[in-house]
Amino acid sequence: MADLISVIVATYHRADALDAVLRSLADQTDRDFEVVVADDGSDTKTAEVIGGSLDRMPVPLRHVWHEDRGFRLAEIRNRAIRVSTGSYCVFLDGDCVARPGFVAAHRALAVRGWFVTGNRVLLSPTFTHSLLRHRLPAHRWGIERWIARRFRGDINRIAPLCRVPLGPLRGRQATHWLGARGSNMAFWRDDLDRVDGFDAAFEGWGREDSDIFVRMIRSGVRRKDGRFATGVLHLWHPEADRSRLEANERHLLDAVREGRVRAVCGLSSLVEDTKRASGFEQECA
Repeated sequence: MADLISVIVATYHRADALDAVLRSLADQTDRDFEVVVADDGSDTKTAEVIGGSLDRMPVPLRHVWHEDRGFRLAEIRNRAIRVSTGSYCVFLDGDCVARPGFVAAHRALAVRGWFVTGNRVLLSPTFTHSLLRHRLPAHRWGIERWIARRFRGDINRIAPLCRVPLGPLRGRQATHWLGARGSNMAFWRDDLDRVDGFDAAFEGWGREDSDIFVRMIRSGVRRKDGRFATGVLHLWHPEADRSRLEANERHLLDAVREGRVRAVCGLSSLVEDTKRASGFEQECA
C-alpha cells in the first residue's frame, strides 16, 4: 500500500474541464495525497482556475507549466513527476472527473511490482456542455442516477462505474499492454525512475502511454487491471490533431523491437533552471 500519493493531472487550454476535475479531487474520501497540475502550455485562465481552487482543496496543490510548443504531454508529465513528493503517482487527464473513492481505490490496488491501468465512461457532447456550464457535481452522483443518464444517451456505458472485487483476475493481463489507456493509470515512483519516466521523444498526440506500458513490462513491472474500481468520467472533446501519430507509432515499434526499458528523452534529461517558471529545462538530443 502506498504512503503519500501524487495525483498528476495533465491539462491544456481547457480551464472549465480542469475546474470540474479539481472539484472532484477536493471531494475524495482519501485525503493522503497531493495534486500536481501538469500544464502543457495553457494560458492564464488555467492558472486562475488553479488559484481559485487553493482555498477549497484540502490537500497540497501545485502547478507545473512549460511554454506551449505543441503537444508535449510526455515532457510535462515528467516535469510534474520531478516536483511530486509521493511514493506512488496516479496520472489523470484534465478532462477526466474522479468520483469520491478514486484515490482510495488506487491506494487499495497499489502493490509493489505492479502498475495499474483504469478505464472511463464517455460523456456525450450535450451532457458535457451542460455539466461544465452549470458546474454540476456529477462526481457525487449515485449509480441510480447514472443508469438514468445511460438510458438518456448521456453516457456510453455504465459498467466502469460499478464496483466489483475482481481479486486475482486483475492480473490476468500482467504482461500485455495492448488495450491499456493512459488517461487513468498509476505507477510507483521508483519504477518511473527505473524506466526514466515518459519519453519526450513522442511529440504530438499518440502512443506515449503505450510506450511507457511497454517499457514498464520490459523492466519486470506487471500490469494490474483497475476496471470496476477506478473508473472516471471522461468529458467530451473534439478529436485531437493526429498528424504525428504515424511517426509516434514508428517510435513505439522501435521501442518494442529494441526491448527498450529507459526513455530516449526522459526524466534524466530534465535539469534545474531557475529562470523558467516550471523550474526545469529540457535537454534532449
